[in-house]
Amino acid sequence: MGDPGTVAAALPSVERPIRAAEVVGALSIATDLGTGQPLEHALRTAVLAVRLGELAGASAHELSDTYYVALLHASGCTSNGHEATQLYGDDIAHRAAFYLVDPTDPAQILAFYEAHVGAGRSPEVRATLIQEAIANAGPRAREAFSMMCEVAQRFAGWLGLGADVQAALEYVFARWDGRGFPAIAEDAIPLPMRLLHVARDVSLFLSAAGPDEAHAVVERRSGAAYDPRLAELATRSFDDLLAELDDTRMWDQALESEPTPLQWIAGDRIDAAFAAVAAISGLKSPWLREHSTGVADLAEAAAWRMGLQTDSVTFLRRAALAHDLGRVGVSNAIWEKPGPLGFGEWEHVRMHPHFTERAFAQSPALAPIGRLAGSHHERLDGSGYHRGTRGTGLDPAARVLAAADCYSAMREPRPHRPALDGPAAEEELLREAEAGRLCADAVDAVLGAGGHRVRERPRELPAALTERELEVLLVLVRGASNRAIAEDLGISAKTVGHHVQHVYEKVGVRSRAAATLWAFEHDLVHTA
Repeated sequence: MGDPGTVAAALPSVERPIRAAEVVGALSIATDLGTGQPLEHALRTAVLAVRLGELAGASAHELSDTYYVALLHASGCTSNGHEATQLYGDDIAHRAAFYLVDPTDPAQILAFYEAHVGAGRSPEVRATLIQEAIANAGPRAREAFSMMCEVAQRFAGWLGLGADVQAALEYVFARWDGRGFPAIAEDAIPLPMRLLHVARDVSLFLSAAGPDEAHAVVERRSGAAYDPRLAELATRSFDDLLAELDDTRMWDQALESEPTPLQWIAGDRIDAAFAAVAAISGLKSPWLREHSTGVADLAEAAAWRMGLQTDSVTFLRRAALAHDLGRVGVSNAIWEKPGPLGFGEWEHVRMHPHFTERAFAQSPALAPIGRLAGSHHERLDGSGYHRGTRGTGLDPAARVLAAADCYSAMREPRPHRPALDGPAAEEELLREAEAGRLCADAVDAVLGAGGHRVRERPRELPAALTERELEVLLVLVRGASNRAIAEDLGISAKTVGHHVQHVYEKVGVRSRAAATLWAFEHDLVHTA
């Protein structure tokens, strides 16, 4: 769709169109995390591909397709993480190494297998795995590459990026000489993909070995991996191709490089985009297939129970779909470990909400969703991660998300434990609330949304305040005088004075200002 123009200002924030480039750019950052690349790789590839396309005289439509093919080309590459971990012992490190290999060179493939297959296993086991990998290299590669391309194509479809983008994404692993997957050659490969092949490898080798080696690789692979005309253009205009690239501004440069007309997504397409984010998270491991969508459904239902406004519920659902995107940046060797995690492994786990948040952080439209999504492991007592935010810093949506994620995870099996049944999960969730780690109201709402019978709980107020004392305190916080408080509550000013004095004594303060701060510290202003 075209630029939404003035209509956007009249729409509620959750209904405003979002630039497709920002959504796909955020996905590309997560993809780079999951494939062991610098976080500017896909963004830089998009800039380079468009520049090369302009040099080659590509049409405006072809340039637009090239841009989105570049951002999305690796979006399916984390979808075989489970299988890759079984072969390589890890699903991230070997990907970064493989991108630099010429897959038609047997010596390079053998060296790659010897370096990465069976990592961490005994020499005998590794030798057997390497022989099996060599024997099954062709079929395994065809199956994996086909799956990765199909996943990327479906994401493009969800985002509404057009049939030509989807068609081009079938050829991410094709080669000009026909020795790739699928076995298609020369001009039968769509131009956006031929541009990508050169731009992608320039970006890869810029990071791995510098501009001289990137230039040399394009020269060596011309007519083999790459369209020779495009390779010659790239090498002849190499300095122009790289001119003013700034890795510190790569997000901005990538957005500035989007060919016009800019593409926007709105309405159901925004929700479909976040469904794609959930799918990327779910494909990371069989243990996670339905987790993000399950959390989103539960959080949405709980939010309605808590009386959140419609915009807040929509916002929460999108954040819930996105909350585990950062998992792609942590090895499946950790997620699928059958035993206890070590200190270092736990530190990696604690980073995944941060990765989620940072994937969206560059986009003003998406950053608030990223912040909420990244809060799903925070706890009211400050014991959560990644920020250690305490109660007053967690709004109702964050509290619901934390409770929904916790409950959903309990009900799902993990490599180190079976799933809890309903009563056991309820008991554990209530224990978390009683310990002050999860919000009791959010827990009740989540349990109710999950089909549990929730008993009305008596309200426990800090410092043994009575309900009347709390009422007085909350009016006091708004700056009202004793007379105004009396009028507001329908009691005498003298009675108000007694209540105020009791509040001061119970909470250990001597002034209204200190009592106000105490009320904020104990989240009374927010939850009352």
